[in-house]
Amino acid sequence: MTGRGERTPQMSVKEFEEIAVAAPETVTLEFIGGRLEVKKGADGDRGTVLCRLRRHCLQVAPELDLYQGRGLRVEERREGRARPDAVLAPRGHFVGHGQWAEPAGVLMVVEVTANDSDTDRLDRHEKPTAYGQSGIPVYLLIDRDSCTVTVHSGPDRQVGGYRDLHVAKFGEKVCLPGPVGFELDTEILGNYVR
Repeated sequence: MTGRGERTPQMSVKEFEEIAVAAPETVTLEFIGGRLEVKKGADGDRGTVLCRLRRHCLQVAPELDLYQGRGLRVEERREGRARPDAVLAPRGHFVGHGQWAEPAGVLMVVEVTANDSDTDRLDRHEKPTAYGQSGIPVYLLIDRDSCTVTVHSGPDRQVGGYRDLHVAKFGEKVCLPGPVGFELDTEILGNYVR
């Protein structure tokens, strides 16, 4: 640990990026809180949730795209590297960006919980901190373990995380605040819980 309760990073960002570039396409790597993370691939149910969300976004906001697998520079000093399950941004936003893009202009990131032991630590604690520090306006967590959707908004760049949380059970309609600004019906999500 360092003086402010932070962990000593396992490696530098440069070392992580070299490893990530060399990793096979079947492996997704992230660098959150100074730690190398191996992200579990999407199972069929998780992938279907993302497809349904993408289709909904295209219907209600055709000027936006929901990108899957997009790498972002996150955390306070942009020393983290995350690959959210999905990133909502204006259509064409990432043209000309490399493998890891700055979060400026991103409207929302989405994570869908996987059935693994790291879900609690990563999706519910470390990623909201990293995304909030990055200034990403909305973090949507589709939590298949608790059958809830959590909308994080009002990013807190200094402390990390978000000032506003709204939790809804699958089946409820959820308002995604600005700059997203549309409603999401979560009724169908209960079909993708294992």
